Amino acid sequence: MKKTFLPAALVSVLALLSLRSVAAEPLKIGYSDWPGWVAWEIAVEKDWFSEAGVDVEFEWFDYVASMDAFAAGQLDAVTMTNGDALVTGATGAQNVMILINDYSAGNDKVVALPGIESVQDLKGKKVGVEIGFVGHLLLLNALEKAGLSEADVELVNVPTNETPQVLASGEVDAIVAWQPNSGQALSMVAGSNAIYTSADEPGLIYDVLAVNPSSLQARRDDWKTILQVWYKIVDYINDPATHDDAISIMASRVGLSPDEYALFVDGTHILSLDEAKAFAAKGDGFGSLYGSSQIADDFNLANQVYDTAQDIDAYIDTSLMNEL
Repeated sequence: MKKTFLPAALVSVLALLSLRSVAAEPLKIGYSDWPGWVAWEIAVEKDWFSEAGVDVEFEWFDYVASMDAFAAGQLDAVTMTNGDALVTGATGAQNVMILINDYSAGNDKVVALPGIESVQDLKGKKVGVEIGFVGHLLLLNALEKAGLSEADVELVNVPTNETPQVLASGEVDAIVAWQPNSGQALSMVAGSNAIYTSADEPGLIYDVLAVNPSSLQARRDDWKTILQVWYKIVDYINDPATHDDAISIMASRVGLSPDEYALFVDGTHILSLDEAKAFAAKGDGFGSLYGSSQIADDFNLANQVYDTAQDIDAYIDTSLMNEL
């Protein structure tokens, strides 16, 4: 078959038109029920994105469904944990983390039946957890600190949203879940208690905004504006004069009372820009997004979530945060 070659000038014009077409579309961001992500609702309700001159649509999902939509190319960005960003990328949906919204500071919990007062008491017990997800990593960290290992407990694979019912049924002795599921478990089972939480290991779970690299390249200025709006949200939450309104907006998004939702926000360390920059610096261990992501990569490999080590540097771009 004879090939037709287009003149270079025409190729350039077509490429420019393609970029303009992309730029004309609103940026689509998937978000879900976690305080550091529900906070985006403040800017949505107050129309701060339009005021800032950026066209963006936020689409509400269940957490796993949001990652599936991103992987299917339906979204330009999605809110995820840093560990799940690696899983999403390893399975084919490239992404780069450009913003650290928060780290979990107590919302992720190991909740045990009455009579189990410590992690050491889990030895020989059944623990319901969604294997291969972040709750599993939290549990392993808890066991290690208590001088135990995964072999000392019996893991029961339970979807996170089913953990409260499974604990209440008595099928397991403890569960691992994040809010609102962890709080529901505590409410449903009288005398149950949280024997370990993400507050015991700050930085084990970072919550981020992960963007399609092509979108980031084509619309870099727009993404920078979105980050600027994010820190306007953070200021609104932290300002005593507007804090209650912020909580009310977030609570309304998920159908809870402001008093109930305030407890969830307390278990989430939403980061200021200076704090985020500090955690975004390269380093080892949970005090750095890089170190935490490396630990998550090791965990994912050990649990056969994927079979090829990920290039952590390729998943993190702090340049926009550093320019603010």
